Amino acid sequence: MHIDHINIKAPAELLQREKRFFCEILGLREGPRPNFSSKGYWLYAGDQPIVHLSERPLTLPPGQKGHLDHVAFRSRDLEALLERLGAAGIDYDTAYLADLRMTQVFLQSPSATGIEVNFIDEPLQREHRR
Repeated sequence: MHIDHINIKAPAELLQREKRFFCEILGLREGPRPNFSSKGYWLYAGDQPIVHLSERPLTLPPGQKGHLDHVAFRSRDLEALLERLGAAGIDYDTAYLADLRMTQVFLQSPSATGIEVNFIDEPLQREHRR
Protein backbone atom coordinates (compact mmCIF):
# COMPACT_ATOMS: atom_id res chain seq x y z
CA MET A 1 0.00 0.00 0.00
CA HIS A 2 1.13 3.53 -0.72
CA ILE A 3 -0.37 7.01 -0.54
CA ASP A 4 -2.27 7.72 -3.75
CA HIS A 5 -3.35 11.34 -3.19
CA ILE A 6 -4.60 13.95 -0.75
CA ASN A 7 -7.88 15.81 -1.28
CA ILE A 8 -8.41 19.40 -0.20
CA LYS A 9 -11.97 20.78 -0.31
CA ALA A 10 -12.25 24.55 -0.04
CA PRO A 11 -14.01 27.61 -1.49
CA ALA A 12 -13.07 28.58 -5.09
CA GLU A 13 -10.83 31.52 -4.12
CA LEU A 14 -8.83 29.40 -1.68
CA LEU A 15 -8.54 26.60 -4.26
CA GLN A 16 -6.92 29.06 -6.67
CA ARG A 17 -4.34 29.95 -4.02
CA GLU A 18 -3.78 26.24 -3.24
CA LYS A 19 -3.31 25.48 -6.95
CA ARG A 20 -0.76 28.30 -7.35
CA PHE A 21 1.11 27.13 -4.24
CA PHE A 22 1.33 23.48 -5.29
CA CYS A 23 2.25 24.34 -8.90
CA GLU A 24 4.50 27.39 -8.52
CA ILE A 25 6.19 26.49 -5.23
CA LEU A 26 6.18 22.67 -5.18
CA GLY A 27 6.46 22.14 -8.94
CA LEU A 28 3.27 20.15 -9.58
CA ARG A 29 1.29 20.72 -12.78
CA GLU A 30 -2.42 20.80 -13.52
CA GLY A 31 -3.62 17.81 -15.52
CA PRO A 32 -6.70 15.85 -16.57
CA ARG A 33 -9.52 15.35 -14.04
CA PRO A 34 -12.62 13.14 -14.45
CA ASN A 35 -15.91 14.93 -15.05
CA PHE A 36 -17.08 15.06 -11.42
CA SER A 37 -20.13 17.08 -10.34
CA SER A 38 -17.93 19.43 -8.29
CA LYS A 39 -15.43 21.85 -9.78
CA GLY A 40 -11.75 21.37 -9.06
CA TYR A 41 -8.28 20.43 -10.22
CA TRP A 42 -5.97 17.46 -10.21
CA LEU A 43 -2.32 18.37 -9.73
CA TYR A 44 0.31 15.95 -10.99
CA ALA A 45 3.82 14.91 -10.06
CA GLY A 46 4.99 13.22 -13.24
CA ASP A 47 2.14 10.98 -14.39
CA GLN A 48 0.44 10.77 -10.98
CA PRO A 49 -2.37 13.09 -9.79
CA ILE A 50 -1.25 13.38 -6.16
CA VAL A 51 -3.18 16.48 -5.02
CA HIS A 52 -6.91 16.70 -5.71
CA LEU A 53 -8.52 20.10 -5.15
CA SER A 54 -12.34 20.17 -4.92
CA GLU A 55 -14.60 23.18 -4.59
CA ARG A 56 -16.80 23.38 -1.50
CA PRO A 57 -18.71 26.29 0.04
CA LEU A 58 -17.05 28.28 2.79
CA THR A 59 -18.92 26.50 5.60
CA LEU A 60 -17.15 23.37 6.85
CA PRO A 61 -19.09 20.24 7.78
CA PRO A 62 -19.81 19.81 11.53
CA GLY A 63 -16.72 18.67 13.40
CA GLN A 64 -14.29 19.45 10.57
CA LYS A 65 -11.62 21.99 11.50
CA GLY A 66 -9.75 22.35 8.21
CA HIS A 67 -9.92 21.77 4.49
CA LEU A 68 -8.05 18.45 4.27
CA ASP A 69 -10.93 16.17 3.28
CA HIS A 70 -9.22 12.81 3.00
CA VAL A 71 -6.06 10.84 2.35
CA ALA A 72 -6.21 8.17 -0.33
CA PHE A 73 -4.16 4.99 -0.55
CA ARG A 74 -3.56 2.64 -3.49
CA SER A 75 -3.67 -0.99 -2.49
CA ARG A 76 -4.30 -4.57 -3.62
CA ASP A 77 -6.67 -7.32 -2.45
CA LEU A 78 -9.98 -5.50 -2.16
CA GLU A 79 -11.79 -8.55 -0.78
CA ALA A 80 -9.31 -8.91 2.09
CA LEU A 81 -9.81 -5.27 3.13
CA LEU A 82 -13.60 -5.60 3.02
CA GLU A 83 -13.42 -8.74 5.15
CA ARG A 84 -11.24 -6.93 7.74
CA LEU A 85 -13.61 -3.96 7.82
CA GLY A 86 -16.59 -6.26 8.29
CA ALA A 87 -14.88 -8.24 11.05
CA ALA A 88 -14.00 -4.99 12.86
CA GLY A 89 -17.53 -3.58 12.46
CA ILE A 90 -16.27 -0.52 10.57
CA ASP A 91 -18.79 1.21 8.30
CA TYR A 92 -17.72 2.00 4.74
CA ASP A 93 -19.04 2.93 1.33
CA THR A 94 -17.84 1.82 -2.09
CA ALA A 95 -17.83 3.26 -5.59
CA TYR A 96 -16.65 2.00 -8.96
CA LEU A 97 -15.15 4.39 -11.54
CA ALA A 98 -15.42 2.49 -14.82
CA ASP A 99 -13.28 4.99 -16.78
CA LEU A 100 -10.40 4.38 -14.36
CA ARG A 101 -11.19 0.65 -13.74
CA MET A 102 -11.00 1.52 -10.05
CA THR A 103 -12.98 0.40 -7.01
CA GLN A 104 -12.94 2.88 -4.14
CA VAL A 105 -13.61 2.18 -0.46
CA PHE A 106 -14.45 5.15 1.79
CA LEU A 107 -14.24 5.05 5.60
CA GLN A 108 -13.06 7.08 8.57
CA SER A 109 -10.15 6.53 10.90
CA PRO A 110 -10.81 6.68 14.68
CA SER A 111 -9.92 10.42 14.59
CA ALA A 112 -12.60 10.98 11.88
CA THR A 113 -10.03 11.50 9.13
CA GLY A 114 -11.49 10.55 5.76
CA ILE A 115 -9.77 7.52 4.25
CA GLU A 116 -10.11 6.38 0.64
CA VAL A 117 -8.54 3.11 -0.51
CA ASN A 118 -8.33 2.53 -4.28
CA PHE A 119 -8.03 -0.79 -6.09
CA ILE A 120 -7.23 -0.92 -9.82
CA ASP A 121 -8.79 -3.78 -11.83
CA GLU A 122 -10.49 -5.22 -8.71
CA PRO A 123 -14.27 -4.89 -9.10
CA LEU A 124 -16.55 -5.80 -6.19
CA GLN A 125 -17.25 -9.53 -6.28
CA ARG A 126 -20.16 -9.55 -3.82
CA GLU A 127 -22.03 -7.39 -1.35
CA HIS A 128 -20.41 -6.77 2.01
CA ARG A 129 -21.63 -5.40 5.35
CA ARG A 130 -21.46 -1.63 5.47
